[in-house]
Amino acid sequence: MKVLIHADKMKAIEKSGVGRATIHQKEALKLVGVDYTTDPKDDYDIAHINTIFPESYALSKKAKKMGKKVILHAHSTEEDFRNSFLLSNQVAPAFKVWLKKIYSQGDLILTPTPYSKRLLENYGLEKPIIAISNGIDLKKFKRDEKKGQLFRKKYGFKKDDKIVISVGLWIQRKGILDFVKLASEMPEYEFFWCGYTNLNTVDSKVRQAIKTKLPNLHFPGYIKRDDMIGAYSAANLFLFATYEETEGIVLLEALAMKTPILVRDIPIYEKWLEDGKNVYKFKTYNEMKSKTKDILEGNLPSLVDEGYLVAKQRDIYQIGLQLKQIYEDLLEDKIKL
Repeated sequence: MKVLIHADKMKAIEKSGVGRATIHQKEALKLVGVDYTTDPKDDYDIAHINTIFPESYALSKKAKKMGKKVILHAHSTEEDFRNSFLLSNQVAPAFKVWLKKIYSQGDLILTPTPYSKRLLENYGLEKPIIAISNGIDLKKFKRDEKKGQLFRKKYGFKKDDKIVISVGLWIQRKGILDFVKLASEMPEYEFFWCGYTNLNTVDSKVRQAIKTKLPNLHFPGYIKRDDMIGAYSAANLFLFATYEETEGIVLLEALAMKTPILVRDIPIYEKWLEDGKNVYKFKTYNEMKSKTKDILEGNLPSLVDEGYLVAKQRDIYQIGLQLKQIYEDLLEDKIKL
């Protein structure tokens, strides 16, 4: 059995969630001994396609004609496309039509969570859909106090500074406007956002937010993995104010790193993240603000060990085993609608 792990425009998307998920797939398959290629010209039995570009659609059509099994990995939905880039809300209905067209090319659709599976089932896709986490490499994402100290030194933070970090694109959906507002109202804490988006592709509110000048607000841009290990290790709180996700790989990273977490209470996290048990959640801006303070001041008990158990369930080796079983079942025609 040989699998084509495919993503178009990989250089452009490698820092995105889809890019990271594609890398995770390759790492997972290595761990469980599944042979794979990234070259569509190679011989393969299954095409596992992660992107939704026209080239991806063409590849899926070609693979089907060649008698190959085709998997479309649904990392994107209409719901998480909204409130992202310029005109995204206006074109979202057309985007959904395209998603339905390309996802329907697969013999099977994979998607990161039961929540995104439910969304896709409501699209009327007449294909089997399986939820499988993007996974997290627990050997790479391990808390490292030394790297945390180096991070503080590199970015000019003092030992006693309390740091709130977030990670993601500079788009409204990720909660960046709330993050900036919080920084302006809580000058006693440091707010550090890891990530980058070309400002020409976002709306004026986001551009204005990014240009906000506050001594405790930091936008360093994209951070490489070693520095991210330091950021998670140094942070006193990972604030994930996102309004919509299909999973959130950075959240898995924070869970694995045993960083205290405060996440928006949205449907995707209803089942596997529990408020007060393995993370803290908020519904309103005022609740976000009050819980941020309570976590940073030690007024709420630490949940990092319980959160780590959530990440452990999604260890990349386990994801590799699940993918291997899915591939075998697909080749043996055991997966039915």
